[in-house]
Amino acid sequence: MKQQLRQQVIARRNALEETVREASSRLIAARLMELPAWQQAGTIMSYVSFGSEVATPPLITAALAAGKRVAVPFCVREGRRLIASEVLAFPDDLQPGTLGILEPRPESLRPLAPELIDLVIVPGVAFDRAGNRLGYGAGYYDRFLAALKPGAVTVALAFAKQIVASVYPEAHDRPVDMVITETEIIKPA
Repeated sequence: MKQQLRQQVIARRNALEETVREASSRLIAARLMELPAWQQAGTIMSYVSFGSEVATPPLITAALAAGKRVAVPFCVREGRRLIASEVLAFPDDLQPGTLGILEPRPESLRPLAPELIDLVIVPGVAFDRAGNRLGYGAGYYDRFLAALKPGAVTVALAFAKQIVASVYPEAHDRPVDMVITETEIIKPA
């Protein structure tokens, strides 16, 4: 069921025209940067967008320009662990890694403890209105989010077409605090 939903939503996201994706990504980024959670965060972790995902490079660039500490994920296949790695030069610190997604070069790997992060921008394929997310199926983020400090804010960026009735969450799945789309900000109760 999850795999079928994953395929359907990725197909919907891929079907969005590039100009629509770009305009929607800009709107979503602007909404995020207006939030107190963004403005007050000293340290941010963001996924590096890939394919038809909501674009994050403008957010990473804006956070660095604002003097925030910024980390991006580094996937360790053994144990399916995620390491937050501080970025000093974007995108120069990165190279294609797992699945072709940009991640830190070995010489630019600067691990940052999860408990130092104030705001995490979380990727996902689909989201429901309870903040549950359907990821790509490897569980990297669920394990990582469990290690964050109390009060750290988790935000998912998604196109409206990625919002579904249910993502069929399981006990180990970690919901996000809010989902930002081009049309609304979903804050689960």
